[in-house]
Amino acid sequence: MIRIIQLRDKCIGCNACVEASASRWRMSRKDGKSVLIGGVNNKQIFSVIVGDDEKPENLQAARNCPTKVIQIIQI
Repeated sequence: MIRIIQLRDKCIGCNACVEASASRWRMSRKDGKSVLIGGVNNKQIFSVIVGDDEKPENLQAARNCPTKVIQIIQI
């Protein structure tokens, strides 16, 4: 299993994460930033635990992020 962590307040809304993993990321119509689908908010740090099957595409999302606000942690 992996934990995906997003520092949402630092997101610039470039859409790179959505392009890498549309099943886990979407763009907010309210503020134009990315939303971690299923993520739990703790002071603008969103996180979710998912299966290893989502690891490759979310690693790509983290690599594609120009502001490096996405972290993938193996648990």
